[in-house]
Amino acid sequence: MTITTGPPPPTRGTPVTLALRFLTGGVTGAALAALVVGVVIESVPLFVGGLALPAVHGLLVFLLGMPGRARQVVVAPRTALARIESLQAIGSESSDVPVRFDLTVAPDEGPAYRVEVTQDINLVDLSDYRPRGVVVVQYPPDRPWRARLVKRPTPEWERRAASAYLDPAPDTARVAAPLEDRAFGFVVLLGLLCGAAAVVLLFRADLLGRADPASSPSTAGPSAAATSSTTVVSSATATVALGPGRSFLDEGELDRAVASLTRNGAARQALTVVVRERLLTVVFSPTGTQTLGFAPGSLPYDRFPALVEEAAPARGAGAPRNWQVTADRLTGSLTIRVVVTGAEGSASLEANGHGTVVRRTPAR
Repeated sequence: MTITTGPPPPTRGTPVTLALRFLTGGVTGAALAALVVGVVIESVPLFVGGLALPAVHGLLVFLLGMPGRARQVVVAPRTALARIESLQAIGSESSDVPVRFDLTVAPDEGPAYRVEVTQDINLVDLSDYRPRGVVVVQYPPDRPWRARLVKRPTPEWERRAASAYLDPAPDTARVAAPLEDRAFGFVVLLGLLCGAAAVVLLFRADLLGRADPASSPSTAGPSAAATSSTTVVSSATATVALGPGRSFLDEGELDRAVASLTRNGAARQALTVVVRERLLTVVFSPTGTQTLGFAPGSLPYDRFPALVEEAAPARGAGAPRNWQVTADRLTGSLTIRVVVTGAEGSASLEANGHGTVVRRTPAR
C-alpha cells in the first residue's frame, strides 16, 4: 500500500503542566529537606510536616487531574498499521527485552509519520518482529509519539497487518515529544533543588546553632588544645581523640575527657560509652525518649586500667596489644565489657557498674 506523508501531527505543551512539574519537584525537595533538617535540629513539627507535605500535594494533584483523566478516557486511542524500519534490543537480563523500534505509522485518516518507540518484548515473541514487517499500533490522537505496539490485535487488524505492504515515510515526517515534555525532567530537578534550598535557608540559624558545639573552641576548652586532644560534640555523639604518645589508661585522662564532654550538658544520658587506646566515644540518648541510659560520669573510670590489665591474655608480658572497653545498659543493668587482643589471642571479661569482675573469657 502506498502511503502519503505530510507535516507531523501538531504537538503542544502547556505552561500549566510545566508549572505543576516544578511545584511537584519543589514539594519533593522541601519534604526531603524537612525530614533531614527536622532530625538534625530535633524538631518534631518540621519532621511531621516533611511527611505530610507530599501527601497533601499528591491529593491536590489527583483532584486537579481528574477532569483531564476523564477527558482521556472519553477519547479512545487510535489504531493503525505500522512498518518496522529498524529495531534494536538495548539489553536486559530478564525474559522481557527492551527493544527500540523505528516505525512508519500509517493512520487510516491523515498522513503517515515516523516515530521511535521503546517497548518491552518477551524473548519468545522477539522473532515475530523484523525489519519491513507490518505491525498494529495504538496511540493517543493528541500524542502520536506515544505509539505502542499491540501484541494481541483483533482478528480484523491481524488480517490487515498480514496482507499489507507499507512504504517507508521520510525522516522529515518524524514526530517526537515537544520540547516542553522533554524539559519536564529538568523542571522537576530545578524545583527539587529550589524546595530543598528554601527549607535549608529557612532553618539555617537552627542548623548553625547545632553545628556550633562541634566547632566552638569553648566546647573543647583551652585545656584540650593545650594537651593535644581533639573534642567533637554533636546532638547524638561526642568524641575525644588523644594525641600521639598518650593513652586513656594514663592516670586522670578519662576523668578529664568525660568532664570536658559533660561540662555543657551534665544531665544528658548516654546509651553507650566506648574507650580505646586514644579514642573515647559517647553515644547520647535521643532527647525526649525513654531509653536505658546512664550518666557518662557515673562509670568507675579509675578501674579501667586495672580491668584492661586483668583481661589481657598475657599480663605483665609487655607485648603489644589492642583493647576496648564498652559500657551500656542494654541488658537492664550497667555492664562494662573489656576485650583485649594480643599475640596469644583475644580475651575478655565483664564487670558490673562498680568495676567488679563478674565473668571472664580466656584467650582463644
